[in-house]
Amino acid sequence: MQDARRFTKDLLKVCFEKSSYSNILLDNALAESCLSLQDKKFVSNLFYGVIERRITLDAVIEKYSKRPIKKLSDDVLQILRMGIYQILYMDSVPDRAAVFESVKLAKTNKNPSLAGYVNGVLRAFIRDGKEIPHTENRINNLSVEYSCPEWLIEKWIEEYGEIAAFEMLESSVGVPPVTGRLNILKKSEDEILNDIRALNIDFRQRYETKNCVEFYNTGEISSLKLYNEGLFHIQDISSQICCEILDPKPGEIVLDVCSAPGGKAFTLAEMMSNQGKVIACDLYKHRVKLIKDGAERLGINIIDARINDAAVFSDRIEKADKVLCDVPCSGLGVIRRKPEIKYKNPDCLDDLKDIQRKIIETSSKYLKKGGVLVYSTCTLSKEENDDVIDWFLENHTDFEKGSINGFTNIKDGEYKVTITPDMFNSDGFFIAKLIKKR
Repeated sequence: MQDARRFTKDLLKVCFEKSSYSNILLDNALAESCLSLQDKKFVSNLFYGVIERRITLDAVIEKYSKRPIKKLSDDVLQILRMGIYQILYMDSVPDRAAVFESVKLAKTNKNPSLAGYVNGVLRAFIRDGKEIPHTENRINNLSVEYSCPEWLIEKWIEEYGEIAAFEMLESSVGVPPVTGRLNILKKSEDEILNDIRALNIDFRQRYETKNCVEFYNTGEISSLKLYNEGLFHIQDISSQICCEILDPKPGEIVLDVCSAPGGKAFTLAEMMSNQGKVIACDLYKHRVKLIKDGAERLGINIIDARINDAAVFSDRIEKADKVLCDVPCSGLGVIRRKPEIKYKNPDCLDDLKDIQRKIIETSSKYLKKGGVLVYSTCTLSKEENDDVIDWFLENHTDFEKGSINGFTNIKDGEYKVTITPDMFNSDGFFIAKLIKKR
C-alpha cells in the first residue's frame, strides 16, 4: 500500500525541481498509482495546497527553523511545508496527526536527527498560536498572506489599482469552480439538466452565458457517464463569454488559431449548430489529436483540426468570417488552477509580448472584410493585453474597435474587457473585439 504523504512529498520535489505543470504531473502520477480514491483526494488537496501556499509556508519555516531554508534538503523542506499546510489549512487533519505523520516521514531519512528537528519546528509553530509571520512592510505582508510574489502584487496595484488588486489576490487562492458547457447538439438544455439531476450530481446553472453549469463534488469528471456520452465539456465561464463575444453563426467559416485542447472550438461549433466550418489549429501533432478526440466525443463534425504555426502566415488557410486569436500568455489569470505559474521569472513577460504581436498580426490576414477578430488571453497583465491591442490598432488602420454588449458586469459598448476572477468567480481573462473595415 502506497503512503499518501510520501507520495505527495516525492511529487512536490519533482514539481519544484523540474518546474512541471502541476495538473499534468499530478494526473499522470495518480493514474499510475495504487492509491485509494480517498487517498487520491487527500494527495490532490495537499499537493495543490503546498504549491499554492509556498510563500506562506516558507515564511513560517524561516521564522521557526534554526537552519536557513537554502540549507535544508529537498525531502525535509517538503515535509515541513506539508506539515505546516495541514496545520494551517486542512481542518480534517488534527494538529497532532499532522505533527506525528510529518515526524514519521522524516524518520525515513538517512539522518535520524531530522525527525526531532521537524517535530521541534511544527510544535513551536502550534505553541505560538499558528500565526502567520508579519512585518512592517505592507507588500511583504500581502505576499505572505496570499502567497503571491511581491513583484506581481506591485504590478497589479500599478496596473489595476489597489481595490482591484486586492480582489485579485483574494481570488487567487482557494478551490476554483468547475464549469461545463452543455452540448445542445445532442439534447436540449432541459434534457441534459434532467439527466444530471437523475444521477444526483450537484450543480447549479450559471446564467451569465448560455448552456453553462457549475459542478460540485463530482470527483474525476472524465469518469462521469454524461461526460463520456458527450453531453458537455469542461470550460471556464470566462472562456465561454469569449466565444459568445466572437458570436459565430451557422454556415460561417471560423478560425481558431491557437486551439488545443479545443474547448473554445467545441463551443464555437455548438453555437454554429454544427453547420459551417471551424478550422482549429495548433503547433503540435499530439495537441491537434486532443482537438480531434474531443470533437468526436461531442459529436461535432465541422471542426477541421490542423497542425499550424499561428505566428507564420499559411496560404493553405482560407479566409474566415470570424477569427479567434487566443494567444499564449503568462497565465496570471489562472494561478488558482495552476499555482506554480506565479513563481516563474517575471522576465518571461518580455518574450511573450513579441510572439503575441506576431500571432495577432498573422491572424488578421486570414479575416474577410467586415469580419470579426477576437484577441484573448488568460492573463492579468496590461503589457500582454491592452498594450498589444493598442499597438495593433495603431499599426493596422484597416481595423476598428468592435462593441461588446449583453453581459452582466461588462459595460455595454466597450471593445475590450478585463475579466477579473471576482466578476464571475471565473478565471482572469482579457478579451478585445475588432472589426476589419477593408
